[in-house]
Amino acid sequence: MKRRPRRAVAAALTALVVAAVSAVVAVVAIQLILGERPWIDHTSVAGLRWSDLPVAVAGGAFVLLGLVLALAAVLPGRLVVLPIRADSGITRHSYRSTLRRAAADVDGVSRAKLTLRRRRVSAKVRTERTNTTGLADAVRSALEHRLGQLDPSIGPRISVKVVRRAK
Repeated sequence: MKRRPRRAVAAALTALVVAAVSAVVAVVAIQLILGERPWIDHTSVAGLRWSDLPVAVAGGAFVLLGLVLALAAVLPGRLVVLPIRADSGITRHSYRSTLRRAAADVDGVSRAKLTLRRRRVSAKVRTERTNTTGLADAVRSALEHRLGQLDPSIGPRISVKVVRRAK
């Protein structure tokens, strides 16, 4: 089970821009029909040539926006549900929190922060101990044990950084 994120933000922004432009065009058209002075003077826009700077800038901006939206549609996003075991999955949030809890339960760890990458789990743990020898190995062992219970389809590399809190 590999669920990818929806492209809701890109779709919502596109819909808002199209709706705003459509509303402005509709208001200007209605103002012209009623014989009132329009918000945007269409004669100033109609007088532009393809070689004018405002046309080139607007064209470049639309091309850039189109490329960004095309890349957002084509490139895969981060997995929302990570595959574990043969045919089940776990959400990214649950995966991170269960590993964070495993790191925080190690004796001597006062706080744990965890980041997930494609094939790497990075843990940054805080301790109040003056001697941190072996703490990184204990946290790594606890994370490996929890990962063994979860049985992810791709086992990540684990890196642990121990930070001693100054008193």
